Parts: sequence; structure tokens; C-alpha cells
Amino acid sequence: MQTDILLFDDDVKLQALLVEYLQGAGFSVHCRQSGLNAVADVLAVQPVLVILDIMMPDMDGLTVLRTLREQSSVPVVMLTARGDDSDRIVGLELGADDYLAKPFNPRELLARIRAVLRRAEVGQQGTPLQLIECAGLTLNTGKQELIVGNTVTQLSPTETKLMAELMRQPNVEHSREDLMVRVWEREFTAYDRCIDVHISKLRSVLKPFAAHADRIRTVWGKGYMFLGG
Repeated sequence: MQTDILLFDDDVKLQALLVEYLQGAGFSVHCRQSGLNAVADVLAVQPVLVILDIMMPDMDGLTVLRTLREQSSVPVVMLTARGDDSDRIVGLELGADDYLAKPFNPRELLARIRAVLRRAEVGQQGTPLQLIECAGLTLNTGKQELIVGNTVTQLSPTETKLMAELMRQPNVEHSREDLMVRVWEREFTAYDRCIDVHISKLRSVLKPFAAHADRIRTVWGKGYMFLGG
């Protein structure tokens, strides 16, 4: 099983801490202090996951993520400054799977990494094909694709897991608390925007199709519902 993680962070002390901790958990960590060659680094290392700090010299983490997402769907966990909500939201919109605010406990980062990798497993080669069909939509969890008519859209591992949870139980109200536990495998907090940003991305995928533009409905004060018919 491949265990390579690529860490982009210019904090040498943090790098050393994470290398020691994550190696103790069975991962092989490759460190970079700049994101200028991020795509080449990812192609060379072929990591199972990227840890990406937003505040870096030469090229900030958001620019790195934008460039990376043009050529790779590798899972990404972003490191952000505490209280920097706008950066977290932009990072999720650009395709990050999760984020963690500095300073953080390495144990929490490890838990986030493992949760993201479990979501990513559905798209790995050899995963049994699973199709979820509802209301004229088909979700291929094995290939992480949403199929609408003749249009196929590639989803991230997190978007795939979230869409699967909604489509498996159409016309059922899903609270943010339940979705956070089932998809992100952690407790929901009042200021966590992960669910809302990923729902927005799924809605943008469906928006061009008139019959499905309002398929994911907000249940005010509770969460979301997938309309099955």
C-alpha cells in the first residue's frame, strides 16, 4: 500500500515534527518549502495525499492548489492561519478536501488525513463499481463521476461521498451534524463551512440542467435534502 505524503510548508520546525509523527503512523513524508514546482513534485512523488500550507514564500498555497487542480485530483488537506475563514472557504472552493487551522495537534491532522484517504479509496483502481441512480442522475462512486444525460462530471472524493449520502436517501432531511459525521468523520462546529461550500459546488454542477438545478434543497435551520422526484 502506498503511503507517501507530500508536505508543502516553509516552517522547518513544523516539518520535522510532522515527519516524525506521521512516519510513526506509517507514512513516508516528503517535504517541500516552496510550491513553485508543486505539479512536478506531485507527478514525481505520486503521493496519496498533499498537505499544503497557505502562507508560503514564492507562491501562496491557494495559487499552488489552483495550479495543482488543473492537472491532478490528489487529495489535499490545507493548513490555514487560525481565524482566516476567507482562505479556508477559497481553499475548499478550489478543490481542497479538508483544512486545519494552525496551531494544531498532530493527532488531529492524522485523523483528518485518514478520513480523507478513506473517502479517496472509492476512486482507486480495483474498487468495485457502484452506481447510485436517482431522479435521472447516476453517481459512479468507483470513478467519482456524476452522470447527467450524456454529460459526465468528475467529482472530488469528498464531493462523491457527500453526493452519495444525499442520493441514497432522497426526500430525507439531512442535518449538518449528521452529514459532517458521515462524510468528514468529525463533529460539526458552528463555524465550519465545509458542508456548505461542497454543497455549493455540487449545485454548480447541476445548475446547467434545468430539471436538476434545484435538486439539492436547503432545509432552513437543519441542513439539506436531495429531491428524488
